[in-house]
Amino acid sequence: MLLVAGCANGGGEVAPAPQPPADPFVAQTAAGAVRGTVAPDHRLFAGIPYAAPPVGPLRWQPPAPVQPWQGVRDATRTGPRCMQDTSDLEMGRHTSEDCLTLNVWTPPPSGEKRAVLVWIHGGAFINGSGGLYDSRWLATRGDVVVVTLNYRLGALGFLAHPSLGPVNTTGNYGLADQQAALRWVHDNIANFGGDPNAVTIAGESAGGMSVCDHLVAPGSEGLFRAAIIQSGPCQAQVALPDAVRSSLDYARDAGCVDPATAAACLRALPADQLRKPVWYYRIGDDALSGPVTGTSVLPVDPMVAIADGHAAKVPVMIGSNGDEFTLFVALQYLRLHEPYTQAQYPRLLSQTFGRDAEAVAARYPLQHFRGSVPLAYSAAVTDGVFSCVADRIADGLTKNAPVYAYEFNDRDAPAPDPLRTLPFPVGASHSLELRYLFDIGGAPALKPPQRVLSDQMIDAWSQFVRDGNPGERWPAFGEDGKRLSLRPDGSRVQTNFDEMHQCHFWAGVKG
Repeated sequence: MLLVAGCANGGGEVAPAPQPPADPFVAQTAAGAVRGTVAPDHRLFAGIPYAAPPVGPLRWQPPAPVQPWQGVRDATRTGPRCMQDTSDLEMGRHTSEDCLTLNVWTPPPSGEKRAVLVWIHGGAFINGSGGLYDSRWLATRGDVVVVTLNYRLGALGFLAHPSLGPVNTTGNYGLADQQAALRWVHDNIANFGGDPNAVTIAGESAGGMSVCDHLVAPGSEGLFRAAIIQSGPCQAQVALPDAVRSSLDYARDAGCVDPATAAACLRALPADQLRKPVWYYRIGDDALSGPVTGTSVLPVDPMVAIADGHAAKVPVMIGSNGDEFTLFVALQYLRLHEPYTQAQYPRLLSQTFGRDAEAVAARYPLQHFRGSVPLAYSAAVTDGVFSCVADRIADGLTKNAPVYAYEFNDRDAPAPDPLRTLPFPVGASHSLELRYLFDIGGAPALKPPQRVLSDQMIDAWSQFVRDGNPGERWPAFGEDGKRLSLRPDGSRVQTNFDEMHQCHFWAGVKG
């Protein structure tokens, strides 16, 4: 006997409820059927192409449609990572230009359509992949469908050489990939038990920056109904003229100098010669690639549009970690095998904050940090580049829709082995909150109080995905600056965030 819905259709008859798929291993997409894996508490469909391989003449072109396939495609393994530098943390990982795939995690199938979380990975727009994020916890405990995706990175994703296309169209291929994935979700996710009208986009670090971009990008309008920004330094965008200069230098170094032949020359290069990123933005000794403003994909700087109230009118959850920048200082220490010295402190501040370096040094004197350059420098960049930027974004977004802010404050968060052998603590550093949402591995297991915090975070994130708010214990952000401090000894409402991170000072620092 079929179960029936509790309401009648327009003709007065009772409409049958949607039924689970006949074969839970198989799902249909517009391009063909895929066969995934089924566990007692979740399903996974991995490595599904959402765009054509961006190779040959499609290199540095907008993502093209997927070619349909016959039969049932294997979807039991994630696809290769997009091309990236494999000489450091990504050693041994399979990479390819043919990388535009996504992964769908679902609760056990039923007749109910679940809300959808689309996760955009971080990695400074130069490394990472959607396959890193095991999303079982959100699919099972959270009861939401989760989509993780790959997008073009580094030079292949963001080179803005003027020979590659008409004026103002070059660059942002990686951002256009993300939009293509969102369109795929809109067109296909119902066949995986998801609700195409209940999509939340989310991301951390470069993924968080991407979410900021989608909030103002014309091509992203209408593809999501809520957004989550985790540790996104959204001010780190490059204007098109600066991107063009860097891209011309990149092509010259690759041997493609003549403007008349540069596009053909670049497209003929072996992919391995394009692993080196094009650098657009620097924070101290760290550099980023990434989105280009003043283009058709991203016409305006998201920080400007958000401040002016011109972002998408959707609920937003936004937050940062209490010790964001210790991760980057730690990675630099591990590369050099020596700590920053006190004599280097002025140079670091000058590289990062320019003419405001002396004022920053006065606000963050070494004696306040036991003479530790790593801790003083990390505190300054955490406050100026992450915490107070998130605060500014939250302020701007409240003009449009509800905003829910947080700070992740577990100073004992599990970190990979190398980060636990340093002469300074990394604390609640950049990316460490991800282990409370995803089963990432590579670090000690969560302790029992941290497991409780993880469950609380999964509950809040998934409720936000379903309802546009993370729960009654989480106050909306407003003039009182209230946000939730996420802690294993009991999360609590925080009201002194601006004071702790000296945001009034940073409001006057331009760098």
